[in-house]
Amino acid sequence: MDTSSAPIPAPPRHWEADVLLRDGRSAHIRPITPDDAELLVEFYSRVSDQSKYYRFFSPMPQLSPRDVERFTRVDHQDRVAFVLLLQQRMIAVGRYDLVRPGEAEVAFLVEDAHQGRGIAQLLLEHLAQAGRERGLEKFVAEILPDNSRMIQTFRDAGYRVASEYEDGVLQLEFPIAPTDTAVGVMHGREHRAEAASIERFFNPRSVAIVGASRRQDTIGQTLVRNLVNGDFTGRVYAVNPTAGAVSGLPAYKSVSDIPDDVDVAIVAVPADAVQDVVLDCAAKGVHGLVVISSGFAETGEEGRQRQRRLVGLSRSYGLRLIGPNCLGVINTDPAVSVNASLSSVMPPRGRAGFFCQSGALGSAILEKVQNRGLGLSTFVSAGNRADVSGNDLLQYWEEDESTEVVMMYLESIGNPRKFSRIAR
Repeated sequence: MDTSSAPIPAPPRHWEADVLLRDGRSAHIRPITPDDAELLVEFYSRVSDQSKYYRFFSPMPQLSPRDVERFTRVDHQDRVAFVLLLQQRMIAVGRYDLVRPGEAEVAFLVEDAHQGRGIAQLLLEHLAQAGRERGLEKFVAEILPDNSRMIQTFRDAGYRVASEYEDGVLQLEFPIAPTDTAVGVMHGREHRAEAASIERFFNPRSVAIVGASRRQDTIGQTLVRNLVNGDFTGRVYAVNPTAGAVSGLPAYKSVSDIPDDVDVAIVAVPADAVQDVVLDCAAKGVHGLVVISSGFAETGEEGRQRQRRLVGLSRSYGLRLIGPNCLGVINTDPAVSVNASLSSVMPPRGRAGFFCQSGALGSAILEKVQNRGLGLSTFVSAGNRADVSGNDLLQYWEEDESTEVVMMYLESIGNPRKFSRIAR
């Protein structure tokens, strides 16, 4: 019976999510669909022969049309597959296929350039959750003995793994019930990824100010002045398409025109131009954005829609975002000394980290800290808190040896359960 044109039931909406990789970059995970055929073929063409052999146990240089059909058409019940997308390209796929009631075989394929970023563990976590929802109790896997990286992925997952060796293949099986160990492993991976995603904001080697201006009393000029006067130890780049120089710095027409790497971009352009900046930064390989620009969710429904598009676009290209409508970030560590904010106050070095949603309150407390001779380790003004949240900062500060105390001004808590777990 030909089922190629049979309707496919829709997967649960909560199976789709934005996730963080081990190095702090964001990516998107979702169930595979028949529309992914072209993406799958392109992905497979970038995978090395060795990785293909590890996956299929035989040379398989190309996917036949029948293979593509089989891999992309799943019922989201007995056959489930997730893809991981970065910059609108497929970089990994993981799947399970039911072999008997309560038991499914699981397998992964990760593009070589992205191996070592914790992707297989992420896929395993999402497949295990989907499997539990579909009544599965156990995963099995067949792995070639010299595929040490994949063997370690299964062993590190926190499940009880049983294995045996047969016909030159290592056979693993493990129950997927969420044991305390497995949950701890998941939280640990999440914690490390979120802390890593924040680290680059506080310790950039280079910062680009997009919207840098020569005119006094402008946001773009203030950002340049604060960064330079704060004795930032890294490189500062001004981005202004109509100026040759800003405050003695050569100006570039776009971030892509900057000849060196850029870790963080501080964005101070009109709201309707921010999306173009995201694309420019993504093409350059920028790690994160601090969006000072206003005109987003704080302005009403149109602004909320603009903000949703901004976050979706940033995440699809692997960028983390502080803001929009924020004051900026500060790190008082003399080895960095970065004041990428609208505050002219560079507080003394201290042992307290400060997260604030209100720019006005943040400015007032920074002045109080300086006037009273107190100190901060780091400061973040989150503004609309569209992406980077207090939970992200808590996980960074927990690992930061320079921070002993955390102060937070929150207008709301996006994930109360996670907040209470981390704070506890």
